[in-house]
Amino acid sequence: MALIPPISAAFTQAVTPTVAPTAPSAASSAAAAKRSDSFDNAVGNALDDLNTKQLTADRMARDAATGKLQNVEEYMLASSEAQLATQLTVAVRNRAVEAFNEIMRMQV
Repeated sequence: MALIPPISAAFTQAVTPTVAPTAPSAASSAAAAKRSDSFDNAVGNALDDLNTKQLTADRMARDAATGKLQNVEEYMLASSEAQLATQLTVAVRNRAVEAFNEIMRMQV
C-alpha cells in the first residue's frame, strides 16, 4: 500500500529515451523542446505537490494544537507524507548536484 505515488513515475512519463538522428532537423529540435517542457512540468508539479503536502501538514498541526482536529491519525499521515516527500526531494537534488559536479570535472 503506497501512500505517496513514486516521483520516478512522473519522471518516467516525462522523459523517454529517444535515438538521436544523425543530422539535426527542425522536427528533432521541436521534439527536444517538448521533452524539456514536459521535464520542467514534471519537476514543477512534483515541487508543487511537495508544497501542498507541507502546507496541509502545517494546517493540520495548527488544527491539532487548537483542538479543531478530530482525527490525530490524519495529521500523522499528512506529516509523514510531507516528511517523506521532502526527503525524496532533497535526495533528488543531491543527486542532481553530484551529477553536475561530475560533469564539471570532466576534461574536454
